[in-house]
Amino acid sequence: MHNKMHQDEETFVSISPDKPGSARVVRAEVTEAPISVTELAGAVQDAAAGAVVTFEGVVRNHDADRAVTGIGYSCHPTAGRIVEQIARDVAQAGRVRALGVVHRVGDLAVGDAALAVAVSSDHRAEAFAVCGQIVEEVKKRLPVWKRQTFTDGTAQWSNLA
Repeated sequence: MHNKMHQDEETFVSISPDKPGSARVVRAEVTEAPISVTELAGAVQDAAAGAVVTFEGVVRNHDADRAVTGIGYSCHPTAGRIVEQIARDVAQAGRVRALGVVHRVGDLAVGDAALAVAVSSDHRAEAFAVCGQIVEEVKKRLPVWKRQTFTDGTAQWSNLA
């Protein structure tokens, strides 16, 4: 299954649906490259869809009462396959037209996108629900760990279950 964005093109490669009625998966991967929810939203466009819903998880400048300067994301070698499986599982339910999900790893600064999800559907309710489902599945299943760096020079690992 081919699911990588060509580095020198502005197009996405679709993953063919596994069964009739499945949603089209335009992109499902973990990458070190910057990600754009706007590009992902464009890739899930479908003439039959009346709604496109997106989620962009960005690095914020604080964690509770501590100021954050950035986050370093690390992942297990199977992370890419797990993102693909999450996308495939959601796509096979057939509730939406197309979807894409990308998680970034490496060193990210405040404001950088760490997770992008885009979903197109005939109606908004399904698009909102499926977008939220994908975000929750990524948070639950993806083996990604983060090391937050604080303005005082200290750092802290999290998601190390």
